Amino acid sequence: MARALILLVLFAFVVDGIIAGDHHCCTKNPPALNSSSGYGHVEEIGGLKAYVSGSLDSKLGILLVSDFFGYEAPNLRNLADKVAAAGYYVVVPDFFHGDPFTPGEDVLTWLQSHGTDKGAVEAKQVIKAIKSKGISAVGAAGMCWGGKVVGELAKSYDLKAIVMMHPSRVTVDDIKEIKVPISILGAELDKQSPPALLRQFEEVLSTKPEVDSFVKIFKGVDHGWTLRYDIGNKVAVKQAEKAHHYMLKWLSKYVKC
Repeated sequence: MARALILLVLFAFVVDGIIAGDHHCCTKNPPALNSSSGYGHVEEIGGLKAYVSGSLDSKLGILLVSDFFGYEAPNLRNLADKVAAAGYYVVVPDFFHGDPFTPGEDVLTWLQSHGTDKGAVEAKQVIKAIKSKGISAVGAAGMCWGGKVVGELAKSYDLKAIVMMHPSRVTVDDIKEIKVPISILGAELDKQSPPALLRQFEEVLSTKPEVDSFVKIFKGVDHGWTLRYDIGNKVAVKQAEKAHHYMLKWLSKYVKC
């Protein structure tokens, strides 16, 4: 009986932690969505609307998977344009089908109809469609909700490499199944995926010599810092750009012909 009570208390603690983390994740600096932002355009790819930036001539593709706020976030589209300028064909799908998270909604209720499992299934169709356009190598980067999605994709060999930035809901068991090179960029002040959890990820990856990996915890930043920064805050912009540099460096190492 005592053991059962302890397990129940531990379970409640974990659930409360997940809820608190998700709440923090969804309320921290929500973006003002703009369907016309960015230099690219929107088209249908793999059955989903997607923001597309860059040229097919590069033969190298990058799938960017958003956080809870979806593909119309200006900072996300700016990141897509930055990756495209580095020589990639970049696709940012609308995995939420026009229904991104709205501040004030119940997080867990929203997640019931916007699960990462469904996102991963749809992402595989998008990757297939990207490759059908003549793209010979595809990598992916995901932020928050998207970190879990690209982690699921990395359990097969559909991608050349992935980058997780301040991932949400990724578990040690997920990391054990990773099959492609992975870079994890975390935040020192992140309550959703705290440094202690990322160190566990790093420890697991160290036992997988066949999978190249890189884990970095950025000091003084919080969950969502790579996307949900104030463009008028020079310090925040610089911190985000540093993470973007690491992301591009990792992808360029593996996503090539």
